[in-house]
Amino acid sequence: MSLTQPPAQAPTAVSERTYSRLKWRMLLAAMFCYLFFYTGRQTFGFAIPGIQADLGLSKTTLGAISGALLWSYAVGQMVNGNLADKLGGRRLMALGAVLSTILNWCTSFAVGARSLAVFWGANGFVQAMGWPSGGRVISNWWGPHERGRSFGFYTFAAGLSSVLAFVTSTLVVGVFELDWHWIFRIPVLLMLVGGITFYLLARENPAEAKITPPASATGRERVEPAAETADTSRSLGRYKSVLAIPKIWLTGVAIGFQNAARYGLLIWVPVYFLGADWKEGGGTIDPIWISVALPVGMAVGALTNGQLSDRLFGSRRDLPIVLFMAAGSVAAMTMYLAELGTVAGIVVLFLTGFFVYGPQSSFWALCPDIAGKLMAGTAVGVVNFFAYLFAGAAEPLIGRFMDHTGDTSLIFPIVATCCACSALTALTIRR
Repeated sequence: MSLTQPPAQAPTAVSERTYSRLKWRMLLAAMFCYLFFYTGRQTFGFAIPGIQADLGLSKTTLGAISGALLWSYAVGQMVNGNLADKLGGRRLMALGAVLSTILNWCTSFAVGARSLAVFWGANGFVQAMGWPSGGRVISNWWGPHERGRSFGFYTFAAGLSSVLAFVTSTLVVGVFELDWHWIFRIPVLLMLVGGITFYLLARENPAEAKITPPASATGRERVEPAAETADTSRSLGRYKSVLAIPKIWLTGVAIGFQNAARYGLLIWVPVYFLGADWKEGGGTIDPIWISVALPVGMAVGALTNGQLSDRLFGSRRDLPIVLFMAAGSVAAMTMYLAELGTVAGIVVLFLTGFFVYGPQSSFWALCPDIAGKLMAGTAVGVVNFFAYLFAGAAEPLIGRFMDHTGDTSLIFPIVATCCACSALTALTIRR
């Protein structure tokens, strides 16, 4: 009996058709997993009225708790993006789905502000295992000339995840008439299924799948100089190289303002529609269902922006970001200033989500464009750190503003201002 190990299987060269099928399999697996991720963190706005009634917490406190998740998520992005490059995105994304499910259930048993903040904040960190890990896997399978398209689809899944989070939360509180605890218990079971499915179906890269891609699938990387000389074998080397690129910082600030606008909408629009402000404006149907137009618009906007960046702008990312952010500012101000009925409110809210969230697909394609696929996870994590640092800072400020004024419709001019700041910053990226 031989004690020697059998020789490793040599990679198999595959045709363009076979490779295309495989790269779509990896993209769809990542999309399927992330389709359910927001059921683990974007349901908080629907729980706010019930938590206020049950635990007696102010909007300022709840805004701070929402901000705790976002800040924890920001720190998690900085750590977990690099871990995805080191350990593999496939493992980390699946692990994040399992841990987030557990922490959501823990959140549902919170009895006060402290326990709510601890569990929800910890959930933010493990939620951060998802996005950069999936981005890492996609960057390994899709070439530079297709990143707008692939990240457009990936971000489209994230947008649909917002729809799913809104719909499942609405079903829990509006149809099944369950209390706020079940918002953190039922929807997240879908995320658990998504994480397990992704782990079983996906492969980290062509080498792990034991194949050699065709030459046409590996386009030449045109990365920044600091990325070309990077030591990608060490965590510290990846951090140093990514943080040495000025365009990473500019991208981070631009997406920071964009994400503050995005989360302002996701957290406070349900509060607005559940309150008196919309009803006094003439809404005639159950307003909670009107709010679903927001994440639907976000999903369609992400898919559209990613396609535009590749097909219309020749894989240039800054122009579609600027155009969508400017249009998002106008749409948000229309929501605030115009006297909208039910149908017009749905249309304008859809457009607000479409333009505010759409640029995310171009932002994420920018990360491997700038830093290269070997540091894609680190670059996505660093940029997403900025995104959630800004969003986390904005949430308690918005909550305090709402408590002080009592006018939840002011979320729309706040969003418009953030969009304008994002557009102005994106003008300096030129990539």
